[in-house]
Amino acid sequence: MGEYSTIRVEADVRGVATVTMDRPEVRNAFDDTLIAELAAAAGDLSSDDSVRVVVLTGAGRIFSAGADLNWMRSMKDWTFDQNVADSTRMNGMFRALYDLPKPLIGRINGHALGGGTGLTAVCDIAIAVDAATFGFTEVVLGLAPAVISPYVVRKVGRSFARAVFVTGERFDARRAREAGLVHEVTDSEGLDAAVAAAVDRCLAAGPNAAAAAKRLPDLALRPLDQAAADTVQVIAGLRVSDEGQEGMSAFFEKRPPSWMSPPAAD
Repeated sequence: MGEYSTIRVEADVRGVATVTMDRPEVRNAFDDTLIAELAAAAGDLSSDDSVRVVVLTGAGRIFSAGADLNWMRSMKDWTFDQNVADSTRMNGMFRALYDLPKPLIGRINGHALGGGTGLTAVCDIAIAVDAATFGFTEVVLGLAPAVISPYVVRKVGRSFARAVFVTGERFDARRAREAGLVHEVTDSEGLDAAVAAAVDRCLAAGPNAAAAAKRLPDLALRPLDQAAADTVQVIAGLRVSDEGQEGMSAFFEKRPPSWMSPPAAD
């Protein structure tokens, strides 16, 4: 994997990679370097067949406070075209994480505001501490949560998104769970155990099946005839694949499938 200055990427023998935003001195806020490195890490992890599950978290007590103030100050005098280019790069980062062909688990260890809430939205499974605060606070600056909105609306729906987008209000982890933004809320002592349990559930899935299953919600929302045709192709391809054949054989033979075998000793 690449060399990074604002994130840490660590993988264990099971194929679980943990990506940690590592700017605790600025509450893991976004700048152009962090955005570029998250996008690059997503690309690296996507192409690494040894990685099966990815966990995204923040160093320290905050998940991500959104945009870095110094970075925001620098963009105040940018032209429209410069802003388009910058926002396009940010969208590239969110899209790379959204399209990651592995389960992406958000370990939301503290407040997640603005773009931090956007990162929560692109996680397949988000587990938050009960003290976490969320919010799309851009409107109080005369801005809008534009780049993250496609991912947020896909996660929570239009009704909740409009309500919190237009006010910029902050909301707690309980409300985030009710909206579907996060899937589990725990205290800080239970966070790692809850994340570990989610990782174990993901590792039980066939890697190719998990990648295909992750795409299904978007495929299913296409026009019905197209969705039906696409999903027929997905299941047929999985059934005849080596992984699908192994999974079905293991089921009938009452044994664990090969992807659940313990790693070989060195």
